Amino acid sequence: MSFRRGRRIGVDVGSVRIGLALCDPDGILATPLGTVQRVDDAAAVAEISAYVHEHEPLELVVGRPKSLDGQDRASARTAREFTALLAQRLALPIRLVDERLSTAGAARQLQQAGMNSRKQRGVVDSQAAVLILQQALDAEKTTGRPAGELFGQEGSP
Repeated sequence: MSFRRGRRIGVDVGSVRIGLALCDPDGILATPLGTVQRVDDAAAVAEISAYVHEHEPLELVVGRPKSLDGQDRASARTAREFTALLAQRLALPIRLVDERLSTAGAARQLQQAGMNSRKQRGVVDSQAAVLILQQALDAEKTTGRPAGELFGQEGSP
């Protein structure tokens, strides 16, 4: 099994904020990168593009929200529309990975670390992006194949 070397940026698309995470060049550990406010999608895409230019990732790993039964819901449509804007602006692969419960898991981790819910608001999205990216890295190490599906090539409409 082979593992592709290179940084990746994890993206958790929310309706208010977009969380970002970055991994090291060896793909071992994902860490928080920042949060982008989603007031205007064009401005948010431009800000993410600046992160991409700075860190030169191999790919973006974007969380694909699904309900517990595995179906896409309204949040998945919103994330897909935003991902399409990223794909138009950026010349790099974008992979969609299942992100069920990533925000809830991130909030739980922050609460266990002693952070109250008011302080969590500013960092929970980047922590969710960490969980999404780390899950993708771990899956690739285990299977030898990149996690998720390439945006634009996924099986569902």
